[in-house]
Amino acid sequence: MKGVLYRESNEDEWRTLEREFAAVQDHFSRIGVQVIFDDTNGYAFLKSLPEEEGSDPLPRLVQRRALSYHLSLLLLLLRKRLAEFEAGGEEGRLVLEREQIIEMLRVFLKESSNEVRVIQQVDQTIAQATKLGFLQDLSSKQRADARAWEVKRILKAYVDAEVMGEFAEQLAEYARVGAGDSAADGASDSAAGADATPTPEVDSE
Repeated sequence: MKGVLYRESNEDEWRTLEREFAAVQDHFSRIGVQVIFDDTNGYAFLKSLPEEEGSDPLPRLVQRRALSYHLSLLLLLLRKRLAEFEAGGEEGRLVLEREQIIEMLRVFLKESSNEVRVIQQVDQTIAQATKLGFLQDLSSKQRADARAWEVKRILKAYVDAEVMGEFAEQLAEYARVGAGDSAADGASDSAAGADATPTPEVDSE
């Protein structure tokens, strides 16, 4: 099993995993990997098991990847929007247009007179979230301004309610950093946010 398995797009593989889940889970647990199987939201993926104290570490088969300031922030904001979407009783998929995502991030980004650079940074961050499987591009690439993405519910497995609570107070700090409290206009955005931003990691393959 590689990457994220979605029931809606891999029905045969999903049924096989569902039928053989106990054996699959047992196999991967022996090599330090957990199979996350969410039947409610229709996704499954592999996650490294925490190392037990005093035991010999197993070779890491699932790569852990530290996230940048901008990507961490985007995932937190998307998770918050997804929670609001579900709390409002909305059905179906949460779909956001490019301009909506830009506006979500803009208040937290360092002020800049270079609008093109800001948009490029947002586009790069969206591309990173898409590559990791948290967003799915739904639109034609012929018109960049009309593009839209589905927020995948697998994000809930990485940013749960407890994590959201821990980060809630830091949103104000994100905004302060992004607004340009740093005296050095030329400083990089990642450096400006380093003190206020944790460095979460995700399992990827």
